[in-house]
Amino acid sequence: MVIGIIGENCSGKSTLATEIQNKIGAEVITGKDYLRMAKSKSEATALFKEKLCNAAHSDNIVYVISDAEHIKLLPDEAVKVLVTADLDTIKERFKERLHGNLPTPVEQMLEKKHGMFDAESVDFRYDGVNGDASSLCRLLEERIAV
Repeated sequence: MVIGIIGENCSGKSTLATEIQNKIGAEVITGKDYLRMAKSKSEATALFKEKLCNAAHSDNIVYVISDAEHIKLLPDEAVKVLVTADLDTIKERFKERLHGNLPTPVEQMLEKKHGMFDAESVDFRYDGVNGDASSLCRLLEERIAV
């Protein structure tokens, strides 16, 4: 099964991906990590798409996505999970990443991007602040069993 974990920066995607990885033994691939599969972007993209298509019927892969352009790499059979968090939480988490400093241009970028995935068609919506990862993992395990 391929699981696309989609969401804004600092919404809780990586934390959820780790929970899923631990529960179902999935390989986690983040953002543009797939570009390491080949020297050229086009070749790496083709190899990655093939890997995801193959995994849709055998392996478990979690693809963590924070750029809308990467959603199109998911195969049709992929399970899409939208991870959300309120803007204040996202800002606070980003501030922690930047060692306590959130420059104004970064804050403005976060504000501009907030809600960018809200209209995306997904299978599950997950609250990256108060969500129950165990419950979501159980639902995903049920899908794998089918």
